[in-house]
Order: sequence, then structure tokens, then C-alpha cells
Amino acid sequence: MIQLPPLSLYVHIPWCVKKCPYCDFNSHVAKDNIPEPEYVAALIEDLKADLHWVQGRKLHSIFIGGGTPSLFSGSGIEAILIAAESLIGFQPDIEITLEANPGTFEQNKFADFYHAGINRLSIGVQSFDDAHLDRLGRIHDSSQALRAISTARLVGFDNFNIDLMHGLPDQTIDQAKTDLKLAMDAGAVHISWYQLTIEPNTEFFSRPPRLPVDDRLADIQQAGMSMLRENQFDQYEVSAFALDNKKASHNMNYWEFGDYLGIGAGAHGKITIPEQKQVIRTAKTRQPDHYLGRVGDPITTQKSIAIDEIALEFMMNGLRLKDGVPANFFPQRTGMSHETIKTVVSRLQSQGLLEQSSAHYRTTKLGYQFLNTVLEQF
Repeated sequence: MIQLPPLSLYVHIPWCVKKCPYCDFNSHVAKDNIPEPEYVAALIEDLKADLHWVQGRKLHSIFIGGGTPSLFSGSGIEAILIAAESLIGFQPDIEITLEANPGTFEQNKFADFYHAGINRLSIGVQSFDDAHLDRLGRIHDSSQALRAISTARLVGFDNFNIDLMHGLPDQTIDQAKTDLKLAMDAGAVHISWYQLTIEPNTEFFSRPPRLPVDDRLADIQQAGMSMLRENQFDQYEVSAFALDNKKASHNMNYWEFGDYLGIGAGAHGKITIPEQKQVIRTAKTRQPDHYLGRVGDPITTQKSIAIDEIALEFMMNGLRLKDGVPANFFPQRTGMSHETIKTVVSRLQSQGLLEQSSAHYRTTKLGYQFLNTVLEQF
């Protein structure tokens, strides 16, 4: 029987000072003044329109992403959180994350974000090497990045993530390790460390930079993983590493096939409807001006996940976790029996790619290394 999982909220703020050449997210350059009051009002109306998806739950986590959410004021962010708590309610241990750029303009607001109710920052550093930052089109430098982390800690944030990329144009192993060392020395409790990939519809796709060759990429990956492990950063997901159980609750809900409302221009959601035995995905109008023109009615798509796709969707999320996903989540959150995937699971186990466990669906070390191969069989 399909059951209601935890509920999270994703809030998308789509504006940036500059579009980075590698970015394929729904972000738009803020040419004039950002219409913050109008957008906050539209977000609240958007949330009200989605209240029928709540189904009696309180929010497990909130993630405010973008774009560059730290372009908004502390009072604007606070208004969103007040509305979410009033309309839905918060679990006592709710995690509320805001993505922030390390620029001086945003740093000056960190205390305001903290007092607004944000209890976790995700700081988009990407690299501490000024040459690499310039090639990535970032508008901050390494000194600003270090100052941003220091400021976050000073105003009260004891839970924050640092985003770092590796496999950058002409990057050496030592440069990648230096990025990690500086993040650790600065006091990060969570590091998202992922390889730069060239995505369609980006500037880098049109003008590809010279990336390290495959052997160098593998050496960077191996050296960085060893360094993170030696410094007690536990890899709990493909590109997520945490100290002292500081796993990202919001992302864990994604990976464990939980539900989430998505509000804002281009925001996506996933909702379980037990009485209809359905799991649906929602998406909102992408263009900010179109979104603002559809206040209270921003859904552009609403689609049920097909029965023949839902097992893959579940595994595509759950097997990204190093420890896998509890086996009982599969029938509870998909409405499907273990029998429907028994043949595939047995085959993967016989190939040494999936562990023999009744409590979890979890890859072996080899299976984790070749995760795409595992997922293809679902």
C-alpha cells in the first residue's frame, strides 16, 4: 500500500548577477531591479495553490535555491518562511537551507538570513583558485570566498555546505586538493564535491574549455576522495561528504523518494497521492515574467510517473546513497511489490553489483563505481 512520505519545500529564486558559462539551471540575469516584493507575493500565492498536496503533513525541510537567492533581502526571505510556517507548519527539527554566493554584497546579509530563520547555508564557492574562478565566470575571488565562510560562522551558522567543482580546465591534482584543504580548514561541515560536466544549452557547450584528460580526472577523483576520507568526511552520496552526521536533510528526502512542493519560476515538485495510487511530478512556469503573470495558477505541467518508470525513478535516487535506501521504502513509496523487481535484483546480486540484504537496497563497492550500469537494468 502506497504511503505518504515526509514533505519538503523547494523555493526557486531565478535571478543572478551573471549567468555562469557552465550553468544549465533556470537562472536569468537581473538586468534591472529585481521585483522582490512582487515575487515574494507570487511565491506565497503559489504555495497557497499547492496546499491540497500537503495532505496533513508538516514540512521536514526547506531549500531556497536558484539562481542566486542571496540577492534577496533578509526580510523577503523571512516573509516566505513566515508564510510557509503559517500555511503548512514546521517539524520541530526542520532544516532550512539558503544558497548563497560568496560576494561581498551577499555576505553583508548573512546575519539577516540567520535571524530570518535560515539555519543552513550552501555557499557556492566552486574553487579557491582565482584563475579557475575566472574561467568559470564567477564574480567572486578566493579571498571573498574565505571571508564569506568566516562571516557565516561569525553570525551563527554552524551548519553550512561548501560547493566545490573538480575536473576544471587544466586543473592539476594539487590544485584540486588545495581547494578541499581550504574548505576543510575554513570549518566546512559539509562539502559537495562534484566534477564539472558540459551540459547542453550552456556557453561551455558552445565553446568547450579544455578539460583534463580521463586519466587526470580519475587521479583527481581518487586523490580527493582519499583526502576527504582521511579528514573524517563521510561520503554518503555520490558527490556529498559530511562531518558529524551533518547530512543534508533536504537532499536525503529527495534521494529517499520523499515528497516535495516546488514553488517559484521553473520549480519542480514530486507528490504522492495514496488514494489514487499515484506519484506525480509538477513543474511551474519557467520564465520569471510569465510566472509573475500567472499568480495563483503557475502549474504548467502535472504528470503521473508511469508504472514502468517508477522503479527506475526510485532506484535512481536511492542508490546514489552510499548506504542505499531502506527496502521497505520501495513498496511504501511506490506502491509496488518487491516481486516486481526481484528478477533484476537477483541478477545484480549475482553480478556482484548489489548487496545481498533484505533490509536495504544498496550497491556493492563495485556497483557504486558503475552506478549507471546498475540503473540501466531497472
